Amino acid sequence: MSKPLLVGLTGGIGSGKTTVSKVFQSLGVPVYYADDRGKWLMANDPILKEAIKENFGAESYTEDGGLNRAYLAERVFPNQAELKKLNALVHPAVGRDFASWAKEHEQMHYLLKEAALIYESGSYKQLDKVIVVTAPKEERVRRVLLRDMQRSREQVMAIIDKQLSENERKRRADYLIDNSGKVHVIPQVLGLDQKLKAQP
Repeated sequence: MSKPLLVGLTGGIGSGKTTVSKVFQSLGVPVYYADDRGKWLMANDPILKEAIKENFGAESYTEDGGLNRAYLAERVFPNQAELKKLNALVHPAVGRDFASWAKEHEQMHYLLKEAALIYESGSYKQLDKVIVVTAPKEERVRRVLLRDMQRSREQVMAIIDKQLSENERKRRADYLIDNSGKVHVIPQVLGLDQKLKAQP
């Protein structure tokens, strides 16, 4: 039997990629949530934990072995070089974890990997196709402010500015899903599901 098609699903912050992933999931498609798994691996993968301690100090973890998120965020987010260094540790660990997860679902026609930084992390090279979820910038900002009460508009704009531009994501996508709120998402997902199942 041929291997499942590996399909990435990405989009800028507030584009609604998780909502779209849930629709695919409701159709029985296994979804790997890379950002959640990355957080889990940082807290549970012994090799990754050791590498983080080596690069960012023992205080990256609390006494009971939990991830010291506040310390890491304070150290990493204001500093591009430090963030790059952390991502260079986490992304390969996620890549390995995804590869073994994909092996467990070899009987499926296609699998989805939902991740914010598919292009930025280089993980698109592991994938056969990429779906990009799109929505206008103002709509995305509005959604994030509603969802994450602790964030300011400036913080959301700073995140958007750090991510790949919407045009660049669209240019590199194999498929687009319009989640602007003007078009129904479910028919778009159903159409894509049929297309992906028809792939040889």
